[in-house]
Amino acid sequence: MNPFNEKPINLLSSFQNWKQLYPKSYDKHEVDPYTKTRIILMNGTEFEANWFSHNMARHVTDNDLRRELAVTRSIEKQQQIKISLLKPCDESALEHTIGYEQLAVDLTAELAKRESDCYVKKALDFALLEDFDHLYRYANLLEMDEGIKAERLVGRYTEIMPGRPTIAHHRFNKDNVKRGINSKTADKQTVLNTMIITAAEQQTMNYYMNITNLATNDLARKVYMEIAQVEEEHVTQYESLMDSSASWLEMLLWHEYCECYLYWSCMVTETDAYVKSLWEENLEIEISHLKKACELLEKYEGKTWQEVIPDGEFPAPISLHENIQYVRDILDTTVQFTGLLDDYVKLSELPSDANFFQYQNIINPTIEIVPSHLVIDKHIRGYGKDYRFETAPNPVKELRNRTVDNTQVGRVPYTATSTDFFCNFNKEK
Repeated sequence: MNPFNEKPINLLSSFQNWKQLYPKSYDKHEVDPYTKTRIILMNGTEFEANWFSHNMARHVTDNDLRRELAVTRSIEKQQQIKISLLKPCDESALEHTIGYEQLAVDLTAELAKRESDCYVKKALDFALLEDFDHLYRYANLLEMDEGIKAERLVGRYTEIMPGRPTIAHHRFNKDNVKRGINSKTADKQTVLNTMIITAAEQQTMNYYMNITNLATNDLARKVYMEIAQVEEEHVTQYESLMDSSASWLEMLLWHEYCECYLYWSCMVTETDAYVKSLWEENLEIEISHLKKACELLEKYEGKTWQEVIPDGEFPAPISLHENIQYVRDILDTTVQFTGLLDDYVKLSELPSDANFFQYQNIINPTIEIVPSHLVIDKHIRGYGKDYRFETAPNPVKELRNRTVDNTQVGRVPYTATSTDFFCNFNKEK
């Protein structure tokens, strides 16, 4: 599909009244896990579009342009709130959190598997292991607090076991800033991937930052507090991959194109008829936003959309599905890596005075105060072992012991064995 060839609806017809804006929520006992994750994804996509528009409005001076942005932005805010209200009242914040982390795991794996840029793929694979471990920590908290096994919520499509332990995720944020792509020369899927993952991780960060103080006990509040800080690191990493040299109006066009692509992807992969109709509705709205972005680009910069996105045909749709073997492969080969400025290195290659070790000593002076460790330790003491859903033993043998939370892997040199990251297609490093 090429959205540039589609006839747009009138912008004003996109506005909805209060009755139209309040959707039918899904049944948390019956909903497909990937319907939930698509909802979370599109909530985050609309948030990114809305706040990109707000920031653009703060950095341009033409009031006519700012008024055009304001109209589109108000429609996108309606889209976002309607999508977010698909979550039912009886789904707890912690249950919803499992959906966030399943999305983070399976979306990141899906994007990495189709990524042709080795550097961008490395960034995806690196953070994948961290979101995978977050899912494990929250799942243990969920069983203790609400008596719910997270494997039911993820449909047994996504394994729940230790990844790179969360205690190892705390890096000095200078080491999370990476090299950006050039949207004019990069593959179209790569440009979309950097935008999609940034929006998704940003939404996760925002969710955790906003619900931390609403959690119902001190341990839960502390776990959200810690993992929210890791999500800040992930957003820093992913946003730095995006093309910062593109103009505001070029990026506006890319944002609208990306929204069209994701709504189309959701529409063609959705299994719930009602939710599918909402994706179709939103695709029509976004096509009108895309056409408006084309008009603004031509009016203010004298450029056609083809000068920014030469080929308007969508890549294959993003499909959310199980990625068990892929995650296992990445865990097996890269658990001992950390960030170092533009790149990723094995812990054994870091000098003893590296920022990573200094920051770890500040944040984690003793493991007895680290919330992500405490939640597993408490589960082990209460249940005799941690909570997991595994299809086979953990590929990292040091992470197989279910009666001790390993806080050394990914944090201390030589505590596990890793080889290297691999590229797609040619499998070269």
